[in-house]
Amino acid sequence: MNRLVSVIVPCRNERAYIEAFCASLFAQALPPGWQIEAVIADGQSDDGTAQWLAAHADERLRVIDNPGRIVSTGLNRALQIARGAVIVRMDVHSVYAPDYVAECIAALERTGADNVGGAWRAVGQAAMQRAICAVFQSRWISGGARSRLLDYEGEVDTVYLGAWPRASFDRFGGFDENLVRNQDDEHNLRIKKAGGRVWQSARIRSSYSPRASLGALWRQYLQYGYWKPFVMRKHGQSASARHWLPAAYLLALLGGLLLLPWSGWPLALLLLAYGALLLGGCLSLAGQGPAVLLRAPLVIPTYHLAYGLGSLLGWADVLRGAPAGRSRFARLTR
Repeated sequence: MNRLVSVIVPCRNERAYIEAFCASLFAQALPPGWQIEAVIADGQSDDGTAQWLAAHADERLRVIDNPGRIVSTGLNRALQIARGAVIVRMDVHSVYAPDYVAECIAALERTGADNVGGAWRAVGQAAMQRAICAVFQSRWISGGARSRLLDYEGEVDTVYLGAWPRASFDRFGGFDENLVRNQDDEHNLRIKKAGGRVWQSARIRSSYSPRASLGALWRQYLQYGYWKPFVMRKHGQSASARHWLPAAYLLALLGGLLLLPWSGWPLALLLLAYGALLLGGCLSLAGQGPAVLLRAPLVIPTYHLAYGLGSLLGWADVLRGAPAGRSRFARLTR
């Protein structure tokens, strides 16, 4: 008897990518006895994506509307109609190894985990995008996050995308629709707090296409920083150092500016300290070539300052008791 794996995909305005994505999806080499279905939740695309999907929908490619237009609502609507014993999340902007789904199934069977996934690997084309990728994979921006370690195998706090036995959603629930960003981190945190396990496998291979400009990167990480405090408020959990350091540095800079009428030393020391960190980060990327090295001094602060400012704005809203985030941080940034 054949077993079914459901691939759930939130998307919006992906006409340039959706055709290649679907072709690669249905070219996946599945284990014997398994079949695949895709459930794509389209966030009311207006670039031709919805029309292309409607023209190609069939028993294997099921298309539904996502009026919420954000990832969490799309994932939940797809889950409602997905029929598989295993649920695998994919995103249109990633490229997947031919055995990606098979390795997700194998990791679930091998580990008995409640969610499995691979490392978060970024690959870029143009020079700025390559620099953004290089910094993304660097410990200077990731803070040692295991999700960026391509060869790591073991338990983790969160994974890129994810694959679950259907029973995981029965036990832990779906995705929090109040979160525009960080809904995957929150769901994994919920799993772990309830005694479940999240596993990263080096055999689950994919690559992610990041933002290609500093402006788009700034908007993305401003959102990531903003929504993180809402996750922490929900679970009453403190952030790790890599999450609060950017915000703490910005607060220290503000303090240094306020002290300028009396002393410029605090501000100077803060700037010198960040300059040393920036230099170290750039030197760590020296092997990536001159195009990356020349852009890294702009890319690294964009990651840090956007995340830090977003975190401060998020904490301001959390501390004043805002039930949900500001609408400006609910817009898609791609």
